[in-house]
Amino acid sequence: MEPRPLSTLGSPSENHYVSSGFKEVPSEEDSISTPRASGALDPHQLERAYGADDATRRLEEIETIKFGWTQIRACLIAGSGFFTDAYDLFIINQASSMMAYVYYGESTLPKDWDLGVKVATQVGTMFGQLVFGWLGDHYGRQRIYGIELMIIIIGTIGSALSASAVHGFSVLTTLVIMRFIVGFGIGGDYPLSAVITSEYSSTRHRGAMMSAVFAMQGFGILASAIVSAIMVVAFKSAINNDIRNLDLAWRLCLGIGAIPGIITIYYRLTMKETPRYEIDQAKALQAQLDEINMKKVISASAAHGDPEKDMLTTDEMSNYWSDFRAHYRKWSNLKILVACSVCWFSLDVAFYGINLNNGVILDAIGYSSSDNPYENLHQASIGNIIINLMGTVPGYWFTVFLIERLGRKFIQIMGFSILVVIFIILGFAYHPILDASVALFIVFFTLAQFFQNFGPNATTFVYPGEVFPTRFRSTSHGISAASGKLGAIVAQAGFSQLKDIGGKNAFVPHIIKILSAFMLVGLVFTFLLPETKGRTLEEITGENEESEVQKDAAESSPRA
Repeated sequence: MEPRPLSTLGSPSENHYVSSGFKEVPSEEDSISTPRASGALDPHQLERAYGADDATRRLEEIETIKFGWTQIRACLIAGSGFFTDAYDLFIINQASSMMAYVYYGESTLPKDWDLGVKVATQVGTMFGQLVFGWLGDHYGRQRIYGIELMIIIIGTIGSALSASAVHGFSVLTTLVIMRFIVGFGIGGDYPLSAVITSEYSSTRHRGAMMSAVFAMQGFGILASAIVSAIMVVAFKSAINNDIRNLDLAWRLCLGIGAIPGIITIYYRLTMKETPRYEIDQAKALQAQLDEINMKKVISASAAHGDPEKDMLTTDEMSNYWSDFRAHYRKWSNLKILVACSVCWFSLDVAFYGINLNNGVILDAIGYSSSDNPYENLHQASIGNIIINLMGTVPGYWFTVFLIERLGRKFIQIMGFSILVVIFIILGFAYHPILDASVALFIVFFTLAQFFQNFGPNATTFVYPGEVFPTRFRSTSHGISAASGKLGAIVAQAGFSQLKDIGGKNAFVPHIIKILSAFMLVGLVFTFLLPETKGRTLEEITGENEESEVQKDAAESSPRA
């Protein structure tokens, strides 16, 4: 039986995929079973796929949609994950100090444990980005979206309930394991939220929507500082009576991180597949059917069974990794992946090296160095709130409002350039600035936070969601993001091992100098990236030209 030509298949208006990113109850007819999702190819699945003409109309519908509540809701649902991610990542900064007082009677945990509880999340995140990035391409964005949030919720609750188990298995050991699980879920949020937002967005709003989703990270960081400050104030009397009462405070700080995820999990699980992914899968199905027709597989199979029910295995019809390697053998494609990865790595060395050690830096400059546990924790929390309100949060939203005007490349170059200068000043003039004024140092430090976020911290997230073809977009974003987390791991391990060389926090000025070098590396590699402002995803990745070639080949191929 010859399949119906794709040009005669259902139109976008019949399925309403463009107007909303949400569904009520999915039906079999509403979804396109893809080769990588189903594990097999049924020629009749093509009857629900989209042909070139219909695909073009669907993409045109996306481009003509006005920004409204649907887009805002999509940003909030995707952004809620980043709020949770950032809260879970950065609350450990304050929680670790509380744990140090409870278990060691000091303001900081022993070096190895401090590194363990902070870096475990980063290691988990790196693996999660790689795994979920691939899953997003292999099974589809919608099939996977929400699973990562479930993992975050489970890991967050487990972190709050960490306790000693068998002999030698301490509270901190349990916490490290739970933090790894949290990180694994957080890692999944990066590629999935990025590509879903990118593929649902029109060209004129894409950068702003992706930046807005990522900007929720700023609110998550701020919330972690506010919650820790509230906990410290609420437990003031208990802390002064018995420092071990902080045991409940740090558990509450961690456990609260599960609430946003619990609220939004339903909405993630009921999001529809992105139109661009479905179109890409329809093209893949058509290409496979053309190959089947040319090889007369359908005709040959008629002698052995019902040709309408025979199916090919995934391995027989689609070699994803072979295509992936072939794509990146071309330097024009590989250089984009390398640039995205190196820029994100360089940025995260500084971003996480500083943000996960804000307390150390504030202590080093004498802002939160009181011998009284309550005063020390309270000052550190207030210091973090000030820095986040003045630098971190505004930086994210400057990017949201200006990215479509200035462009991604301009913002990234500007951010890296200014950070090079700021870190050189802070590193080489560390002691003179502190001798002049602690407030002046905090001003420079806050400016660094501002231009990290009105700069490469936002754009390194946006770029990988735009510059890779649909079929490899999630995997490639995961690789880029995992490179960033590798930078975060290097930063945390390096900071922990280096900061006390020559005395307590004596090496901090030299660490800041090292960060300036990483900013310079990121600046150089940014020049390998294209400007994506005002261009459709298909124009950026060349998928329009590829589709035309495939269409011509299909029209000229013999039919069985």
